[in-house]
Order: sequence, then structure tokens, then C-alpha cells
Amino acid sequence: MSLLAPLKVWRGGAPAPTEVLNAIPVPVVLVDRAGHPANCNPAAEMMFGRSETALADRGWEGILPPDSPVKSLIAEAAQAGSELGAYGLEIAFVDGTTRDADVLVGPIAENNDFLAVVFQRRSVAGLVERQADNRGAARSATALAAMLAHEIKNPLSGIRGAAQLLGGDTDGEGREELSQLIIDEVERIRTLIDRMERFTDPRPGRLEPTNIHSILAHVRRLAEAEGIRIEESYDPSLPEVPADRDGLVQLFLNLVRNAYEAAGSGGRIRITTAYRHGLKMATATGRSRVAVPIEVCVIDDGPGAPPEIADNLFDAFVSSKRGIGGLGLALAAKVAADHQGHIEYARDDRAGETVLRLLLPKAG
Repeated sequence: MSLLAPLKVWRGGAPAPTEVLNAIPVPVVLVDRAGHPANCNPAAEMMFGRSETALADRGWEGILPPDSPVKSLIAEAAQAGSELGAYGLEIAFVDGTTRDADVLVGPIAENNDFLAVVFQRRSVAGLVERQADNRGAARSATALAAMLAHEIKNPLSGIRGAAQLLGGDTDGEGREELSQLIIDEVERIRTLIDRMERFTDPRPGRLEPTNIHSILAHVRRLAEAEGIRIEESYDPSLPEVPADRDGLVQLFLNLVRNAYEAAGSGGRIRITTAYRHGLKMATATGRSRVAVPIEVCVIDDGPGAPPEIADNLFDAFVSSKRGIGGLGLALAAKVAADHQGHIEYARDDRAGETVLRLLLPKAG
């Protein structure tokens, strides 16, 4: 019930101020004693596919059926005047979709006419488990990168030498052009493997305070050079993040390329940034927790990952259109872990969008 605590400090006879709601990182809807929505935060707007104004005007109509257990829980909490919760509740929507969530309902202050309804789609235990999975994926990516570097890089020297010898042979038309092509391709592969080798180092790169938007601007320029168009919705007031600039550039470039591959040339790709209060992650040692308020989302309108692999996208060798040979997102998990951050996948079927969300700490 702790997510209701920020609302308990507010007193008054009207819905809580916007800044209070927006400080809560999970969907929250404020309802009157009859269960009619009054206002909500952006996370709730995304969950229900309806703006705060539309939700207040139309209520639950077109979202929840009349016999919804959510409505019953709200009515019971209003009658009892106390906090109630339903854990692992299967919420059925009018459009036939369902979602599992923990639903918490309770008064936001004494003697007022409003209740807070919190939809906690992921338990804390589940988040910790996914963090562990991400770190496992990062370790797998590290081991794989080490193997590739060892098994592939050494033979490249021999291939390059053979191509140079071929280029010195003046017999046969086109040999020199062919040898140059071989040399160029070998150099391209060598460069790629050199880039992968840094994932084999268990030590993160040097982290320096960096403006996340300067990194994203560079990624956008690189993407535009490849014909990828990106829409932006940024919070210009974000503080700096401790960053290995090259690592984050590569991470975001991979995410953008994956989004482009999923959405296609006519698809829509957006990058958003926001500040999310109150969210903390356990460190790799598990002995402390670090706040990760900086949120960066890469969003596309492609079909999303197949359901059978959606929960394992950050594992090495998991193949989907969103990965690069099953490695792209595993390497992204490695970079995120090196920054004491977390990356996760979400599918919003109502909006028809796929979201890859990166959470990072702030500098200082």
C-alpha cells in the first residue's frame, strides 16, 4: 500500500495536484465515492488508452465492463473507508483484452471525497527478478562476445594477408578490385569485433556527467544518415546522467535500428524522455539501492515481439525482428547494467506501440 503514501500528505476537497500524481511511476486514477474517475497520471493514460480529460468525462465506459472486479473493489473500499488490495487480479477490458495487476484502493486523505486506485502491473519481486534476468543476459552477452573475439578475430589476419597477396598478382582481370573488396570487408568485420570486445570487459567504461539529450541528438544524426526518421518528446529540465557516452550511443542506435526494422520505412519511431520520481533499483551487489529517475523510451508502431519470446528478449541467442542475431538487446542489457540502470520491454496493444524503456540514475 506504500504507493498511496505520497497522496496522503495532500489535504483538500478536490483532486490532488498534477505534480503529486505525476510523481508516482505506476498508473493511478483518482475516483469519487461513486467510483467515477476525476483525474489520473500519464501512466494511467497509457494503460487505458484514454486522456485524463476523456477519462473524467466518460468514466469507465468503453474500458471496464459493469461487473468488473475493479469497480467492486472501489465500491468496497469506499464503503469501508479504508485501504483494500487485490493481488494478481485479472482485469478484463471491454475490448476483450486482459491484464494481470495488483490493484490498491484507498482514501488519499482523511475526510475527503476521493479515493486513489493504483494499478501496480509488476510486483517489486517481479522487478527484482527481471533485473536479475537482465544481468544474466548481460553476462551471456559478455561470454559470447569473448568467444567471437577469440574464434573470429585471429583468422582475419590470415584472410587479410591472403587478399594482399592476391592483389599483388597482376594476372587476371579484376583481381585487384576483388582483393580490395575482401580487404575492406575484413576491416569492417574487424571493426565490429573490436566494438564487441569492450563488452568482454567486466569493468564499465568511465562514467562522466553527461546531458542525455546531447547523446540522443548524436544518435538522431546517425539514424537520419541511414534514412531513419525520429520524432522527439523531451523533458528539457532533466539533470545529467553518469554516462559512458560511446556505450549509450551504441545502445540507443541499436534500439532505433531495431525499431526501424520492426516498424518499417513507413512506421513511426519516437524517443521520449521524462523524470520519474521514487523508482529505485538494487545494485549488482544487492547491498544498496540506487534511484533511477531518468527515463528514456524508444517507441515504435510495429507489431512487437512474438508473445512466446517477449519475456526473454534480453537473453542472448533469442531471435526476433527486434534483435540483431539475438544479440542486440542482450548487449543493451549489458550497457544498462554498466550504468546501474535497467532496460525493459513493454507492449501497449491499445496504442499499437512497442516500448523499450531505459531507466538511468542522475549524476551527482
